[in-house]
Amino acid sequence: MRTLFLILAVCVVFATAQRRNNNNNRGNNNHGNNNQGNNNQGNNDDEQKGGRLLAFPEPELCASRPKQWQFGNHWYFFSWDQDHPKMKGQKVDWLEARNLCRERCMDAVGMETRQENDMIFEFIRSRNLSYIWTSGRLCDFKGCDEREDLKPLNVLGWFWSNTNTKMAPTNKPPPNWGYQPWSDKGHTGGPQPDNAEFDINMTSESCMGVLNNIYKDGVKWHDIACYHKKPFVCEDSELLLNYIRSKNPGIVL
Repeated sequence: MRTLFLILAVCVVFATAQRRNNNNNRGNNNHGNNNQGNNNQGNNDDEQKGGRLLAFPEPELCASRPKQWQFGNHWYFFSWDQDHPKMKGQKVDWLEARNLCRERCMDAVGMETRQENDMIFEFIRSRNLSYIWTSGRLCDFKGCDEREDLKPLNVLGWFWSNTNTKMAPTNKPPPNWGYQPWSDKGHTGGPQPDNAEFDINMTSESCMGVLNNIYKDGVKWHDIACYHKKPFVCEDSELLLNYIRSKNPGIVL
């Protein structure tokens, strides 16, 4: 099967290049004219209008990134455990969560395997957290509506933005998982994803978080409007680590 989000992988390079260009031309400060649908991995309409970009990784922050625990060959950290004014005890929206991770050659966590998902679920239970952001995103931005393989969107259109990999269909458990990570309950009373907030205020629930028994459903995946603020877990990004290595020979990451 062809790579689902090849265009998004290219967009990462474009977005980082754009970020560098903006840093070199801060006096212009014309961020509002950026075409976010093309140079950003799945930002919603509010982000497009605001001209927000994916953060560019910073070598110093990548080298000193928090390494709170390791799973497989990746390091992870939880935002509230970090002594940083934007993280410790703070809640941020989905894009800000990703950017705080990306500056450190990481990204919001993506649970591509059952083992990784079990690990994140157990972390949430052990810390008695109400919720966290993940990198999960609905492909409902420019170009997605042209993809027949993503229809119906609420079933086939979800992906992990940290690795640009497609999620399994939302209407059944992922292959060999043995359980359904998406909740069978939500605001509307039905299974997730349900895009419930769209009926309330016309805001799409385009981002994915993990909620802890908010709907008496245990620890489960939920679709959530991206502007909501939550803590987050960061995970090493091979793409960003390799990029910084290529630009900074000898750097220890």
